[in-house]
Amino acid sequence: MKTKLEQGALKVLQKLTQQGFQAYLVGGCVRDQQLRRAVKDYDIATSAHPAQVVELFERTIPTGLQHGTVSVIMDGNLYEVTTFRKEADYEQFRRPAEVEFIDSLEEDLKRRDFTMNAMALDAAGMLIDPFGGLADLAQGSLRCVGNASERFTEDALRMLRCIRFSSEYELQIEGGTWQALCKHASLLKHIALERVRMELERMIAGANPLKAIGLLAASGMLLEAKQPLRLAQLDRLRTAEPINQLKAPTERWSFLYIAMGMNASETEADMRSLTFSKAQIKAVCAVVAAAYKLVDAAADVDLLNRVNRHELSLEHELEPIWKRTVLRYGKEALQLLGKVLAVDPKVLEHLSLPSQVVSLFIQHGEAWLNELEIDRLEQLRVDGKQLLTHIHHAPGPWLAEVLQFLLHEVALGRLSNETDALIAEAVMFVENSKSSESGTQHEY
Repeated sequence: MKTKLEQGALKVLQKLTQQGFQAYLVGGCVRDQQLRRAVKDYDIATSAHPAQVVELFERTIPTGLQHGTVSVIMDGNLYEVTTFRKEADYEQFRRPAEVEFIDSLEEDLKRRDFTMNAMALDAAGMLIDPFGGLADLAQGSLRCVGNASERFTEDALRMLRCIRFSSEYELQIEGGTWQALCKHASLLKHIALERVRMELERMIAGANPLKAIGLLAASGMLLEAKQPLRLAQLDRLRTAEPINQLKAPTERWSFLYIAMGMNASETEADMRSLTFSKAQIKAVCAVVAAAYKLVDAAADVDLLNRVNRHELSLEHELEPIWKRTVLRYGKEALQLLGKVLAVDPKVLEHLSLPSQVVSLFIQHGEAWLNELEIDRLEQLRVDGKQLLTHIHHAPGPWLAEVLQFLLHEVALGRLSNETDALIAEAVMFVENSKSSESGTQHEY
């Protein structure tokens, strides 16, 4: 049963062939069909020139006319239709300076990166495979089309794609292809960090990030990026094995930076260099910062000795530490950190967090999260305007400090979240601390 997406692609093929042009499905859609994987998009190669494609179809978008590509809209779906072409004189190890339109499918396939991506299907479903891509897939091998050094020097991004494909499709990189990749790893300095980040994101979110990390470390490729990346120091990883047990990309990135010993500031700098979005940086850095906060808060050098002397309960001491960290960095950050600790309890070992402490965080963390009556300022049944009517001070930093104090007292179960009680506690706090005059800062 063909999907609507595939049916639309075949309509495009049929319309082109009915007008006397050659037309084939090419690239990733052919590869994924042969592997019985879901196809996300269909690309089409044709002997028709861009102007002819535009004239033939009712709805088109001039995606990249200079490179022969027109996007055709068929039945509500978008299909990239590209004229058979040869490429020459690549610029800056990334893009061809010259594109020549041709009439040969095989010549067009010859310019592609890997044999598994250099296959085509005609409208009748016949496979055209001049470079042995299907045999390579059957053997679990990832191999460049033709000379691997030429393919990587034409477009250095292909080296990262090689590692991504190897990890995603569980393929062994063919010997000559791997040797060429390692030989030309220094060419990564010509690739924009945005493109590097996009490939890394796909690797870490993919089927086997552990394999991708191993190949990146073995090649040393990230050491050659445009800017120094802390992520390139993959030899600092004690182990990366637990990463495959984590599901969400944020969990995996958080694990990776924590396991490499990066604090929140270092993590943020690295992710900014790699052009991650503000939301992604915020989410990962919150998890990393929360991990370091737990370590710092639990770093009382006499804590375990006091527990051993039965002067206190370790669980009793750690509960408020965990909850205060939730209030500072958010529930989601602590939930994600809990998942990271669950798959690798030793991930904070390099920061000297005792195993007893980690074990209790893993054992009770989720329950402590659920016990919190509130965890955000907006859940307080009082706001700054109400406090100003009862505390006769000019607005200033003291107000935020009072609200944070109230949040912690309610969250830790020491104060009722009732307006009158909150106002009374706020008045007492200001009178006792005189924080508005002294500027004293409190740690919550």
